[in-house]
Amino acid sequence: MAGQANTIQVPTDAELLQAQADLWRHSFSYLTAMALRCASKLGIPTAIHRLGGEEAAASLPDLMAVLSLPASKQPFVGRLMRLLVAVGVFAADGVADERYRLTPLSRILVDGVAAADDHHHHVLQTPFVLTATSRQYVEAALGLDEWLRKDAPPAPAPVPSPFEDAHGAPLFDEATAAAIDPEFAAAADDALAAHDSLGIGAVLRECGDLLRGVASLTDCAGGDGATARAIAAAFPHIKCTVLDLPKVIDKAPVDDGVVNYVAGDLFHAVPPAHAVLLKLVLHFWSDDDCVKILSQCKKAIPSRKEGGKVIVIDILIEPSLGPAMLEAQLLMDMAMMVNTRGRQRDESEWRDLFFRAGFSDYKIAKKLGARAVFEVYP
Repeated sequence: MAGQANTIQVPTDAELLQAQADLWRHSFSYLTAMALRCASKLGIPTAIHRLGGEEAAASLPDLMAVLSLPASKQPFVGRLMRLLVAVGVFAADGVADERYRLTPLSRILVDGVAAADDHHHHVLQTPFVLTATSRQYVEAALGLDEWLRKDAPPAPAPVPSPFEDAHGAPLFDEATAAAIDPEFAAAADDALAAHDSLGIGAVLRECGDLLRGVASLTDCAGGDGATARAIAAAFPHIKCTVLDLPKVIDKAPVDDGVVNYVAGDLFHAVPPAHAVLLKLVLHFWSDDDCVKILSQCKKAIPSRKEGGKVIVIDILIEPSLGPAMLEAQLLMDMAMMVNTRGRQRDESEWRDLFFRAGFSDYKIAKKLGARAVFEVYP
């Protein structure tokens, strides 16, 4: 056995060369993220849109001029764009005189525009990019090996995330601004709002039956009420309430009679309603905390016979969606592990949470990209 441990099977020449290329790709993949951050900070998606609109393409010299970048840096911007084209952030036409176009990904990074039709809503995702690639997130990930070597605190104390371990405060917490940086805390809140608001229109279009017959709805951790207002616009008969922390509700729009805003804590009480919505909330929390949240939601709704239910919209780890989507889901799981106390879950793990919280049944109403829409019944 000892002799076997001191030897290793040598890859074939082809395997070795592929392994080296894969090693480059994985070791330097952070540069893709930083290239995306650079393009977002420079405003390249917005510049391409202004130069070319939806169909036409923008040349590199035109981009340099619009962005007020020195001509001496044009070769370097060209190399940056070459990578971002290769990974699908932008598209390119031509060879000698390359011209750049937007892709669906870069369209959600265009600032100062509205959706071209009334059925869709443009939600700028630049805050998400800038927070995900921030110094604070990167520093937390750099300390992952040291964090794994530390023993967990004695129960029932929760295990602090690498982010909390590195910075002395949890992410998205009342203490984040004071302990870390007020500007970062505000940017992280903006990123969370942008991320959570993206795709609600698709949910309403694809899952309209989900809300038929629902008279009232509480959106837990509903932020500025964007989701609740979209629901109220699509289903005017539904009385919508948004529950969130006081610091969030203080910044919410003035109550216009469409949405009712309640400052509170979903761990302690949820405003009663026919249905309770948890949209991209539970993946931020540990299993035990999710059970506590779901238990409060269960108290807030009527019986199943009376139409009571909890609607959970969250990531569902699903290998059958293909390697690219699975990788995106697992990267989001790592992001939760590094920066929060939460995780992403497969169906069996979601089922366990629902039943631990006292629910009797659930169904997956729809799978939408990386997410699933669950109906959970008391």
